[in-house]
Amino acid sequence: MWLQVSLFSLSGLLLSIQTQAQDRASLHRSNDPSGHCHYTFTVASPQESSCPGSDREMDGVLSRLTLLEALVSRLLAGVDKGTITGVGANREEGLQEAYSQVTGERNQLQQDKERLNRQIQELQRRLAELSQEAESLRQKPCQQTLTSVGTQHENRPANGMYQSGVLLRICISLPDPAYDFGNSGYQEMKAEVTEISASHVFHEGSCGELVSVGDPVSHRKADSITGKYGVWMQDPEPQGPQYTNNTVWRIDAVRRDVRHLFAYEDMDQFSRGFPMKVLVLPEPVESTGATVYRGSLYYQRRRSRTLIRYDLASEYLASRMDLPHAGFHGQHPYSWGGYTDIDLAVDEQGLWAIYSTSKARGAIVISQLNPESLEVKKTWETNIKKNTVANAFMVCGRLYTVASYTVPNTTINFAFDTATGVGQAVSVPFKNKYSYNSMVDYNHAQRKLYAWDNFHMVTYDIRLGRASHGRS
Repeated sequence: MWLQVSLFSLSGLLLSIQTQAQDRASLHRSNDPSGHCHYTFTVASPQESSCPGSDREMDGVLSRLTLLEALVSRLLAGVDKGTITGVGANREEGLQEAYSQVTGERNQLQQDKERLNRQIQELQRRLAELSQEAESLRQKPCQQTLTSVGTQHENRPANGMYQSGVLLRICISLPDPAYDFGNSGYQEMKAEVTEISASHVFHEGSCGELVSVGDPVSHRKADSITGKYGVWMQDPEPQGPQYTNNTVWRIDAVRRDVRHLFAYEDMDQFSRGFPMKVLVLPEPVESTGATVYRGSLYYQRRRSRTLIRYDLASEYLASRMDLPHAGFHGQHPYSWGGYTDIDLAVDEQGLWAIYSTSKARGAIVISQLNPESLEVKKTWETNIKKNTVANAFMVCGRLYTVASYTVPNTTINFAFDTATGVGQAVSVPFKNKYSYNSMVDYNHAQRKLYAWDNFHMVTYDIRLGRASHGRS
C-alpha cells in the first residue's frame, strides 16, 4: 500500500511542477534512505514564466505513472483477496472441527451421566432391599446356636494395636414359611458380631511359626557418623498416657558413653528428625541390645553384665540385676561384633535375654525375665554358636537367627522353640538392603521387625503360620 500512496503523491508533485517548470528543466530520479523513488526537477531561473517544450515530456511521464498505478492496484487487490480467502477458509475449517469435537464430548458426557444415574438408582434399590432384609433378621431371634469361634483382625489399625476382638456366632433358625420355595430343607443362616477383649483374640491363634519376611521399608537415615548403627523401637504395650504405642524411641550406639534416648511423638516426626524429648540415661548403654516394653527401657550397662530397667514416665532407674554368667563386652557377640553380647527382646510372651556363657561355650542361651525385677524365670540352651549368626529375635516364644548382616539376600536360618526345647534349621528369605544390619527386633503389636541397617532405620512386615498344637 505504501507504493500506491507514493504514486499518488508523485502524481500531485508532477502536476505542480508542470505549472512552474522552465524550458531548461531537467528531471532526476533517485532512491531515498527508506527505499522510496524520488523525482527531482531543476530549472535554470525561477523568474522564467513558462517551460516551452516541456508539456510533451510531462504528458509521457504522467501516462506511464497512471499505467503503473493501475497495474499495482490490480496486483494488490488480487493478493489481498487470495490471502483473505485462504485465511478465511482455514479458520472456518478449524472452527468446524472444534465444534464437532465439543459436540461429541458433550454427547459422551450426557451418556455417562445417564449411565451413572441408572447405577445410582440400582444401588439405592439394592440398599433398600438389604435394609429390609437386615430389619427382618433383627426381628427374628436365633433359635439354635451351633458354635462360636474367635477370629483375629486380618487388617490391623494403622498403629498396629488390637483395639478389640470379634466373636462370630453362627446360628441356624427353623424354616421360615415366607421363604419356602418348595424346598423343605431350606434354612436361614445369620451371623451375630460381638465385641470381646483383645486378649481373647490373641489366644485364639494369632501366634504361629514365622513363614515369611517382607521387603524392608526405610523410615529414616541417620545424618551423622554416630548413626552408623544403633537401636530404635516402639513400645508394643505402653502403660500410660504420656507415651503411647505411636511413640518412637531411638539410641545412636556409636559413642564411648552412650546415654541419650531420643523420643519422637510418632513415626512421621521420627522420619522428619524432630524429637519431642531427649532423655539422659543414668548409666551408659552397651551396644544395640536395648528394647522398650510396658513403659520401660531395658538395656545392658556398658562393660558389664548388669541389666537395667529405666522407667520412661518417671525417668527413674527402676531396677537393675546382673544376668548370671553372661558374657559381656566382646566375649560372645554376634558375627558383626559391636559388643552385642546381651540382646534383650520382647514378644507375645514377655521379656527375653539372648546371650551366651562360658559353660555354653559360645552357644546361644535364652532366658525369660521378670519385666519388673529382671530376675531370670527360666533358661534354655541351644546348639547354635552366637558368633556364627548376625542377629536374633523372639517371636511367639521362638528364637530366630539371621545368617548374615552384609549379604543383601540372606536367610533366617535357625529357629528354637522354647515350648518344646527343640531347634531346627529353617530358610526364610531376609534382605539386608543397605549391607550392614546391626539390630533386628520384633514388635508383636505392629507385627513387624525393626532393624538398623547401615545408617537406615527400616521395618519388615512378617507373616506367621498357624499355631502349633500345645501353644496358646
